[in-house]
Amino acid sequence: MRAKQALTIAGGLAVIGWPFAVWLAISYPKLHILLPILALCFVLRLCVLRGKTGALSRAFKGLAWAGAVLSLASIWMREAQLLLWYPVVVNAVMLTLFGSSLFTTMSLIERLARWREGDLPPAGVRYTRRVTQVWCLFFIFNGSVALWTCLAGNIHWWTLWNGMVSYLFMGMLFAAEWLVRVRVKRRYE
Repeated sequence: MRAKQALTIAGGLAVIGWPFAVWLAISYPKLHILLPILALCFVLRLCVLRGKTGALSRAFKGLAWAGAVLSLASIWMREAQLLLWYPVVVNAVMLTLFGSSLFTTMSLIERLARWREGDLPPAGVRYTRRVTQVWCLFFIFNGSVALWTCLAGNIHWWTLWNGMVSYLFMGMLFAAEWLVRVRVKRRYE
């Protein structure tokens, strides 16, 4: 069990450190040794996710495969620029996951809320649907900026956005949603 926890922590750190490792690999060609390490991180992530089911787990497995493929293609083609596209892929996959759930009877956020809270009142169902829509808008915005940073070809802007600013926006969205959720729950209790 400890090995799985260590792999989970290492995988999380790899995801957070990804933009900086890419920046190093592109900015300092002698550090292309990082490319096999990045591929290994994604393979380890796949090992951690092995046996897990559900839409979220499938999405995470797909992202781990995408990261491994981009890393291996970068090694094979000797072109680290391919790694810049990973954040675009992440946002596209998450938009697809969240967005497609809006066309089902239960949105992704509602599923997560029911897993944690149990039964939801109709107001809670409407609220979770709205939160899912907000996350879709976030993924459209974040993915568009990530795409722009890829196309702009400026590794410093790419690293700044994908390594810090997008995480700050995501954290602010989490915090704002939590504050709104507390107020909504109070109103309906």
